[in-house]
Amino acid sequence: MEIWDTYDTNRIKRKEKMIRGEAFDNGQLHLIVHLCLFDSNGRMLIQQRQSDKIGWADRWDLTVGGSALSGETSQTALQREAFEELGLELSLDSSRPHLTINYAHGFDDIYLIEKDLDADQLSLQKEEVQAVKWATKKEILAFIDEDLFIPYYKSFIEFIFESRHQFGVIPKEI
Repeated sequence: MEIWDTYDTNRIKRKEKMIRGEAFDNGQLHLIVHLCLFDSNGRMLIQQRQSDKIGWADRWDLTVGGSALSGETSQTALQREAFEELGLELSLDSSRPHLTINYAHGFDDIYLIEKDLDADQLSLQKEEVQAVKWATKKEILAFIDEDLFIPYYKSFIEFIFESRHQFGVIPKEI
């Protein structure tokens, strides 16, 4: 059973908690996190969800994603998810998300990190992840067209690839 903190529209933590699977009500919002891990060749590590997963079974997805548990920050939630899903140890203490996307039930913090690693050396969580591989932007966009990838907006994928080396929407600081 996962217990989540809830937030208001200003991302201020509320007193009420909720249990995963409960209906959202009274303006409750929730925090999820994603990692897009790139190598020095500009490819993203993607994961294939298990065939028995509820929602997007067998589809390819971003490197790591999941819900923040009660008491976790965005950074600690992503560190836990990366270790659980891939056996990947990250230190995000001084990191902040490259972007936060608001969605109907909360906030999605997305971290863009470059790190070269051997995907075959990762320790996949069998309950969640059936495979990982490095993929180019072109390959991911083709997977979306072929209904093999979670159907993110293609412009989102392009933006992630384009902005992986910078913060903000302007290429250089003024």
